[in-house]
Amino acid sequence: MLSPQQIVDKDFLEHRHMLIEIAAYLDRFDAAVERVGDPVERPHGLYLIDQALKKLREPASKNGRAFDLLELFAS
Repeated sequence: MLSPQQIVDKDFLEHRHMLIEIAAYLDRFDAAVERVGDPVERPHGLYLIDQALKKLREPASKNGRAFDLLELFAS
């Protein structure tokens, strides 16, 4: 069984990479908005990403954050 610190150390670089990818995705959207203007309606995919990031900042539910995100993305 891994300790909390071992869990962080084991997967930190991979998860840091995933967060940087999300940041780049949002930067590309912002650049597109600057080029062609704001969409009339905020894309649903961005709404889901925003909601997911909010859920990650909250304490885990009894089902866990991964379950909560799966439920969010299934909607």
